Amino acid sequence: MPERTRRLFFALWPDEPSRAALVHATRKAVRHSGGRPVAEHNLHATLLFLGSVVESRVSEVATIGARAAAETLGAREHFPSSPGFVFDRIDCWQKAHVLVATTSASSGGGHFVANALVGSLLRETSGAGFAPDLKPFRPHVTLARKVAFLKTVLRMAPVEWRFAGFALVESRTDPDGPVYTVLQSYSLETHGVAEPRS
Repeated sequence: MPERTRRLFFALWPDEPSRAALVHATRKAVRHSGGRPVAEHNLHATLLFLGSVVESRVSEVATIGARAAAETLGAREHFPSSPGFVFDRIDCWQKAHVLVATTSASSGGGHFVANALVGSLLRETSGAGFAPDLKPFRPHVTLARKVAFLKTVLRMAPVEWRFAGFALVESRTDPDGPVYTVLQSYSLETHGVAEPRS
């Protein structure tokens, strides 16, 4: 019998106030898009998508996340405060039929730290024989799925997301849509790693 697989990705997993602020700033745009809104508790910014991983190697992926966190702590020294992004525009990605919040600026601590983290995760996972998605990292938060073509430009009030860590997440597909479960949280503030969440 084939070994069970799990769909995994690494992501910036924001706190509840950050999610609530983004929902408030994008509510009208999501409603006018005609798409299916992403549940507030599912909002996140993907760092690296791994896809299907056999059950016996999930712990290996979790260890890779810990190593990447430790490596990225060096980059954090250049930015004493928690890095972050300012999501200030809404795009419709027509090929994927999704509405996303993106950033208009590419400079600053958030981009520097996130790119260092993504680079570390990509090197570690590729070196271990996994097959991560190689698309360049672009900070975004998916707001709605199954969106039709939009002719109007959608605007939003800027929302700042600061991050002090990231997470290893499992994605499952239910009839009502994706279900995300945080398997492991990693701190970018200290060398400690949080306990796994179920």
